[in-house]
Amino acid sequence: MEPSGQSEKQPLIEHLAELRSCLVISLVAVAGGFAIAYNYIQTISEWFFLPLTQVLPEGKGLIFTAYQEGFFFI
Repeated sequence: MEPSGQSEKQPLIEHLAELRSCLVISLVAVAGGFAIAYNYIQTISEWFFLPLTQVLPEGKGLIFTAYQEGFFFI
């Protein structure tokens, strides 16, 4: 006797097809979000650095001594 509301069993191929479609939709969503964020990267980085740039002395800027340091600003 099956509990009520439980769907019937699917073959493995149907599960894999559903998984594939979910992965494709997820990748498209991530790529779309990346493309949108990339268009606004200057605005986003200014917003993240705003508290730091407000306390810097006048005429001074941020200096990164290694390439990857620019990515660790949070």
